[in-house]
Amino acid sequence: MKLTSILAIYALFWVMSAFLVLPFGVRTHEEEGIAKVPGQADSAPANFRPGRIVMRATVVSLVLFGLYYANYVNGWVGPEQLELFHPPVAQNR
Repeated sequence: MKLTSILAIYALFWVMSAFLVLPFGVRTHEEEGIAKVPGQADSAPANFRPGRIVMRATVVSLVLFGLYYANYVNGWVGPEQLELFHPPVAQNR
């Protein structure tokens, strides 16, 4: 696998992981007991920390990409095991 392919696939894993970890640990102003600004949405986070989300997404994407790359190198699961490309043939009785 080329380095550019590795970087592109890792970037996809990172973006997917960022959206996956985004809602964890976020609390609203009501949950924190903080007054809201007039016109603010009820669901707006009171403690948004983008640095923490970046770190969590990086860790999750490293684990997921590591599993993907290990599967790519070792060939644990391939298209032939998924039966998406070669559906089973019906037997006539």
